[in-house]
Amino acid sequence: MWKEFKEFALKGPVLALAVGVIIGAAMGKIVDSVVKDLIMPLIGYLFGGKVDFSNMLVVLGDVPAGTAQTYEALSKAGVPVFAYGNFVTTVINFFFLALAVFMIVKIVNKASKEKEAEPAATPEEILLLREIRDNLLTK
Repeated sequence: MWKEFKEFALKGPVLALAVGVIIGAAMGKIVDSVVKDLIMPLIGYLFGGKVDFSNMLVVLGDVPAGTAQTYEALSKAGVPVFAYGNFVTTVINFFFLALAVFMIVKIVNKASKEKEAEPAATPEEILLLREIRDNLLTK
């Protein structure tokens, strides 16, 4: 059973999938940071100063006394909120992650096309047979 599992786990597609999942998770964190730390502050600045998109929300219920008007505090208190700021951030995250994946796929496709475009070297046996054929035809 161990031998069977080892053969399965070390096959190319399984390893490629594992590497893809790990790289995808890392790419997700990078894109999340780019959106949260670089893009959203710029968008906030363009809208007139420091805007915290995570706290852009509409409260849909009664707020207990002493609860801060932040998404985290309201969620912790169990207050229903319409958190459109988080949604906007998530949509922007998705856009940049999809763009990054698209660019990676485009680069890989281009590299594989270039690799396919290179003609394979003709084996020496074929070259020798062609030479023999040409010699026979010219005589």
